Amino acid sequence: MSFHLLKVLILGGYGTFGGRLAQLLADEGRLTLIIAGRSRAKAQAFCAGLPSTAAMLPAAFDRDRDVERQLREIAPDIVVDATGPFQFYGDDPYRVVRAALACGVNYLDLADGSDFVRGVSRYDAEARTRGIFILAGVSSFPVLTAAVVRKLTEGMARVESVVGGIAPSPYANVGMNVIRAIASYAGKPVAIIRDGRQATRYALIDSRRYTIAPPGRLPLHRIRFSLVDVPDLEVLPELWPGLRSVWMGAGPVPGIWHRVLNGSAWLVRLKLLPSLSFLAPLMYRAINLFGFGEDRGGMFVVAEGVAPNGEKVARSWHLLAEGNDGPLIPSMAAEAIIRNCVADRRPAPGARAAATDLELADYEPLFASKNIHTGFRQDIPVDAQAPLYERLLGQAWDSLPQPLRTMHDLHTELSAEGMAEVERGTSLPARLVAWVIGFPDQGRDIPLTVSFHALKQREYWKRAFAGQAFASIQEQGLGRFERLMCERFGPCNFAMALVCEGGRMRLVPRHWTLLGIPLPLALAPQINAYESAEDGRFHFHVEIAHPLIGLIVRYRGWLVPRP
Repeated sequence: MSFHLLKVLILGGYGTFGGRLAQLLADEGRLTLIIAGRSRAKAQAFCAGLPSTAAMLPAAFDRDRDVERQLREIAPDIVVDATGPFQFYGDDPYRVVRAALACGVNYLDLADGSDFVRGVSRYDAEARTRGIFILAGVSSFPVLTAAVVRKLTEGMARVESVVGGIAPSPYANVGMNVIRAIASYAGKPVAIIRDGRQATRYALIDSRRYTIAPPGRLPLHRIRFSLVDVPDLEVLPELWPGLRSVWMGAGPVPGIWHRVLNGSAWLVRLKLLPSLSFLAPLMYRAINLFGFGEDRGGMFVVAEGVAPNGEKVARSWHLLAEGNDGPLIPSMAAEAIIRNCVADRRPAPGARAAATDLELADYEPLFASKNIHTGFRQDIPVDAQAPLYERLLGQAWDSLPQPLRTMHDLHTELSAEGMAEVERGTSLPARLVAWVIGFPDQGRDIPLTVSFHALKQREYWKRAFAGQAFASIQEQGLGRFERLMCERFGPCNFAMALVCEGGRMRLVPRHWTLLGIPLPLALAPQINAYESAEDGRFHFHVEIAHPLIGLIVRYRGWLVPRP
């Protein structure tokens, strides 16, 4: 294999996942990318439309014809099968694998079918003899999840449970082959390990909720995930034989489409329909044409086990992808392996699921080049004595400037003093709201004292502006407010994310209630609140307004702890 002009053939190269892989590799000048599919014209158009440092060549390739002959004509170093759905490869699912073996060509695929990925190991001895690698399932499931689990379980004496899920953005342009795969197994039995025993659950019916929240980042809203049939359900128990439970899910949004999928899966579960395969085209159009919500996606993995001292341990890894970068993640495993080959770090010969061929460190530079953020959380044991903000921020706590950490390092009591400036809204409704909450009167250079009191994992804040006081209660959110800080002002309760960026900590509203009744965020007061450090002192800025009544109050200033 030449590591100066490595020739990579991508089958389905102008499709959803193949096209994204080509996009990811386009900046590598030591590659020749052969973009192949049944239509040479489409391959040519794709190559012409993708700016590239790598050499880009179109090719016609039909995997239903003489695959070995076509491979010999192109003579690639690596062939990547990004076509699928692998659940529909018929009576001869491994014809590309066998052709690659016959030609001595290394092989990767982006298969998500557990049966297909498991079956590739039958070619292991032949691949070793030929000195080539045959890697199946080179995608987020199971390659990224397995790499994350290895990191999460470092130092554990025993690993007992792994749970994970992917939540694509509603604008991710999910490929037709993915929809066909999901439709084929929706409502069908899936074999999983539950409580140390083999169990049967049903795809897109068995569900749970989770909040993806990398420390210090704006979390996704709490999402409902449903069981999917992915290679992890078989691969992870092989890697960690002591596992008592494994569960993997997908959380499509918006939630209304997820509920429709769940309901449709029940029709299969109750044998009212043989499968949802006939609905795949309709599902594809609905999901991709009528998406709405935040253009953000994410992924999570939770590993639970036992420490050497016998203590229960639970750690979680969170990934957040903004905008168009999230859909690239499933193709990044193949990207990482190909870049490793370019750097003369090729995988070991043999045929196998690719779950052990990458580590999280291989992904980190790829994530860093995109708007993708990750982080870890220690879920068990939770130090109940740790301050509220430290518990919520996790590893992002250490990134705060020292004056912010000092002010929030609250274990029992703390008091601080400083100066503030206050502006009040002038409309009658704004003055009424400010009076109900107890916000201070307008003024400049107002002496300010704040007393903090921690009790039963809550913090009680009392602010006194020239003797005029108002109070709030802060605590860690639960349920739909998970990973958020909840602050109550009178009848209003705001669930806010703690977002660290540029030396500031912003408090971003995500939910709110009035008199305990959940209300749409669009009806909430608009809050612009952040904390920063200037001249070695703690500074704050809080602005509360409403589109209908204008500014309610704006106060800003500085504080220093009292001796």
